Amino acid sequence: MHRLFLVTVICGLLLAQQKSTPPEPWNTAASAQKQQPPPAQKPPAASNDQLTNIVTTVQNVVVPTVVFDRDGNYVNGIRPDQFHLYDDGVEQNIQVDETFIPISMVIAIQVNAEVDKILPQVSRIGNLVSPLLLGNQGEAAVLAFDSRIRILQDFTSDPEKITVAVKKIYAGSMSSRLVDAVEEGTRMLRTRPPNRRRILLLISETRDGGSQARGRETLITLQLSNITVYVIPMSRLLAKLTAPPPEPRPDNLPPAMYPVPGVAPTTPTSVMQTYGTEGNSAQFMPLLLEIYKDAKAIFKAPPAEIFAKATGGAEFSFYGGHALEQVMQKLGEELHSDYTISYSPNNKAKGGFHEIQIVVAGHPEVKRVLARPGYWLGPTQ
Repeated sequence: MHRLFLVTVICGLLLAQQKSTPPEPWNTAASAQKQQPPPAQKPPAASNDQLTNIVTTVQNVVVPTVVFDRDGNYVNGIRPDQFHLYDDGVEQNIQVDETFIPISMVIAIQVNAEVDKILPQVSRIGNLVSPLLLGNQGEAAVLAFDSRIRILQDFTSDPEKITVAVKKIYAGSMSSRLVDAVEEGTRMLRTRPPNRRRILLLISETRDGGSQARGRETLITLQLSNITVYVIPMSRLLAKLTAPPPEPRPDNLPPAMYPVPGVAPTTPTSVMQTYGTEGNSAQFMPLLLEIYKDAKAIFKAPPAEIFAKATGGAEFSFYGGHALEQVMQKLGEELHSDYTISYSPNNKAKGGFHEIQIVVAGHPEVKRVLARPGYWLGPTQ
């Protein structure tokens, strides 16, 4: 009897334990996978083929305008009501400032080894910047560029500081990061008040060598920031003649591997038709549109020329001696002879290129009008 009672108690305990413990599944890994919460869904990574649309807008467009007669002299005394400005064919309500607007200027000087012999001439122009270019209320900053971008002097109205900064230039490496220098100068000028005229003066060769910035984006930023680029180009021929000779490299290629020269001569006319390097805006416009539409942003013409023409600036060449001082005087005359036209576009919702046309009515002396050809706006969303 005792043995039967003990067996009954043991069986009861086993049965109670079996009911309190849940049965283990046959597939433990599958059960654990079902019990875990599903992982959060991550957004798909953007591929290289998916480009982000950058939307750019503009509130106020400033168009410094220079008017010439048939002899190339500046035409002064034009009334504001005689100016008519068209943005993509739509006439705008403009404001013409007849008083001189204070200037904020960045002077960017190329200082690579190729222009070593020219730099002593450039270092003597510091004392001409304030009296000829800036005036009483102007300010200037100085930067030098080769393979580096060096700010020699931040914005100042002190003529002595500008003179000392320009004298600090010295030749460096063989690179010439022109586009990067323009990018840095643009960044500096964008910090200046909007009621000042923004000028970027390039004293350099017109071509670039080693920049990381993209010329197309730099050009768009220049235009949207209302910055005008003026270029005093160091003669490329003079730079090559005065540059130290490079280290010779052995030529291991047989003569048969060199291409035969082309039969079509490179004349000034053919170069102008291909690159639009003359100052005519009608000839320059196809090249400008091609730059905006080119995803690779490759400039066929020298970048300095593109920046000057696309922003309404100009080039003033010098070759040596006292010519650089004369160029500074000529540039000062243009800066102080222009009309500053500003307007808020009534068609800013339209993306793409906006062409600017300025017409002077009722003034028989006017032969040519120099102004920026237009600006680029990203597509609206």
